[in-house]
Amino acid sequence: MLYGTQDRDFFPRNFVDRLNYIKELGYDCYEVDGKELVEKTAEIKDAVEKTKVPVTTACNGYRGWIGDFIEERRLNGVTDLKEILRCIAEVGGTGVVIPAAWGMFTFRLPPHVPPRSHEGDIKAIMDSLKELDPVARQYGVYIYLEPLNQYQDHMLNLQSQAREIIDNGKFTNVKTTCDFYHMNREEDNISQALRESKDYIGHVHIADNQRYQPGSGSIDFKKHFDTLKEIGYDGPIIFEGRLRGDPVEVCKESSAFVKECLK
Repeated sequence: MLYGTQDRDFFPRNFVDRLNYIKELGYDCYEVDGKELVEKTAEIKDAVEKTKVPVTTACNGYRGWIGDFIEERRLNGVTDLKEILRCIAEVGGTGVVIPAAWGMFTFRLPPHVPPRSHEGDIKAIMDSLKELDPVARQYGVYIYLEPLNQYQDHMLNLQSQAREIIDNGKFTNVKTTCDFYHMNREEDNISQALRESKDYIGHVHIADNQRYQPGSGSIDFKKHFDTLKEIGYDGPIIFEGRLRGDPVEVCKESSAFVKECLK
C-alpha cells in the first residue's frame, strides 16, 4: 500500500517541486484537488513522469455536491466531476473521492428538520451517480463514494449505506472510501466495517480520532492496516487532516509512524 497526502499551504506550487518535496517528507503518492487537476493537467502529468510519484486520486474542487439541495449546484457538480474523472485518468490516477455532501445539514444541530425527505436525498445521489458511473467506466477510473460523520453530513454516514447505494444502482465503477476519522465516529468497529466492505473498498483516507496526524491520538492504525491486508486491499492510503506542531517535522514523524504500522 502507498501512503500519500493531500496539499498543504507550505508545499511548493510547482508540481515537480511539490511531488519531490512530499517524497522527502515520507509520502509515496499524492491526492490532488479536483479544480487544480483540471486547470493543470498537463503540468501534473509531466510532473508524475519526471518524479515517478503517482497522483492517485482527486478530491474536492467542484461546484456542487452530488446530493446538493439546490438542483443547479448538483448539476454543476456533476458537470465538473465528469471533467475531473477525465483528467484523473489522463494523469494515471484511479479515481475521484466524492461524499454525498459536506456541511449542508446535520440532525445534531438546529433546525433538526432537513429541507428534503430521505427519499429525496437518495434520489439526488442516485441521479448524480447514474450520470457519473458511465463516465468513470469510459475512462477506466472509479468514483470513491465517501460516508462522512453525522456532524458534517446527514445523508451518508456508514459504509453499509454506501454499499446499499452501489448495490441498488448496480454501479460498476463506484466503490467506497473508508475514512478512519469518520468511521471512528460512526462505525461500531472500524475493522469489522472494513471486513464487511471488502468487496467495495476502493480508497482509504486516514486521520487520527481528533482529525490531526496519525499517531497523535487514539486510533489503532496497526490493527486496522492489518485488517486491510487481510481483506486484500492494496490501494493508496491518504492522510486527510490537520497538523499539530511544526508542520514539516510532524509530516516526517507521522509518515514514519504510518510506514511502521504498515509493516
